[in-house]
Amino acid sequence: MTNRGNVALVTGGASGIGLGIALQLAQDGFTLVLSGRRTSEQTQPALDSIREHSPASIYVQGDVSLPADRRNLLHTIKGSLGRLDVLVNNAGIAPRTRADILDAHEDSFDELISTNLKGPFFLTQAVAAWMIRQQTADPATHRCIVNIGSVSATVASVNRGDYCISKAGIAMATKLWAVRLAEFGIAVYEVRPGIIESAMTQGVKAKYDALIEAGLLLEKRWGTPLDVGRAVAVLASGQLTYATGAVIVLDGGLTLPRL
Repeated sequence: MTNRGNVALVTGGASGIGLGIALQLAQDGFTLVLSGRRTSEQTQPALDSIREHSPASIYVQGDVSLPADRRNLLHTIKGSLGRLDVLVNNAGIAPRTRADILDAHEDSFDELISTNLKGPFFLTQAVAAWMIRQQTADPATHRCIVNIGSVSATVASVNRGDYCISKAGIAMATKLWAVRLAEFGIAVYEVRPGIIESAMTQGVKAKYDALIEAGLLLEKRWGTPLDVGRAVAVLASGQLTYATGAVIVLDGGLTLPRL
């Protein structure tokens, strides 16, 4: 199956896990749309690395939590590339301050839920409507939506309850959209990473280095953005069939029950 000419949108695609996903998709022939809060100047090095493999790729600045920015993002893609075949809901933030749920603040909760859950849900709604129209006109093309979740959907961390709740919501959103879009032939998946090396995890690196050394994982290493990128590429390319609604867990064995 060829991906040449197909377009993939990766939110938060200019750094961390998102960049790992975008690089792999670009290498596999997709034209990439990266989006995020950073300026075009800040993301130029990342876009340059993508364009080495996919010259027509673009970056669109925008905050996924804001309706106007979501509308502008899709308007820009339609105007520049004319199609969208894959949506990767990757953009997300960690709590600004890790706080015990007994001390959590509503403003922090609202910001995180708006970015990690509400934004992706309504971006998916808008993209799904466009994909349905494309699928009607061109049913042979594989179109899908991939949500980047987290093991925090099922593993409780009481000092970042808002993040856990947002990822549990993403897990349910994946199921809901898989059910709703099945009649149109649009697959929906969740990729659920564990401990991944990125800017988001730099503050807890020493903690997890020690836990990994002590046997926390079956595979004794940090995960990488490339690990996630490879999994997303398999889904985006339509290589995993008969699997809509599937959850792909990439956690080195972290959540595998053991005695």
